[in-house]
Amino acid sequence: MASFDTARTVRGAVAGAIAASVWAAQEPLDIRVFGVRYSDHELLGKAVTRGPAWRPIGLALHAANGALFGALYANAAPRLPLPSWLRGPVAGMAEHLATWPLLPVVERVHPARKQLPTLWGDPRAFVQATWRHLLFGVALGEIERRLNAPPDEDVPTYEHVVSSNGHGDLEYALSGEPS
Repeated sequence: MASFDTARTVRGAVAGAIAASVWAAQEPLDIRVFGVRYSDHELLGKAVTRGPAWRPIGLALHAANGALFGALYANAAPRLPLPSWLRGPVAGMAEHLATWPLLPVVERVHPARKQLPTLWGDPRAFVQATWRHLLFGVALGEIERRLNAPPDEDVPTYEHVVSSNGHGDLEYALSGEPS
């Protein structure tokens, strides 16, 4: 069984909460861009209450979900056979593709389902959710990478994954060494 580094886990949780907050902060913009009136913190908050407290409760639950994901990510990321810059986006997209198929169940059993938009079958909603998970993954990956950098070293750069000709280092990519 893998052991968890407590400090790494806490820093990952902080990174996840920040990344989830970035997601929530940009939601009004992507709602305009994609034309889909959907909010993750509304879904979460209205699962608890339909009163005016749904917004702060939903934001807190969204940040808590991000923190949990970030804590798990911080411990799994170093073991992923991917360049460090790609780990967060891949994790965010994996979560998106794993949870999207659950949407019909959520839309059927959510206590506030009549107050929420129908997302299943809407390609704009899928693209919007893809954007949000990609943004979350990029933010999570970069914040966690910086917070969990070895204390005696500077934050690792990405130079090791890019060659001067812009095509990367094939020998490094095939070596399977963690970045």
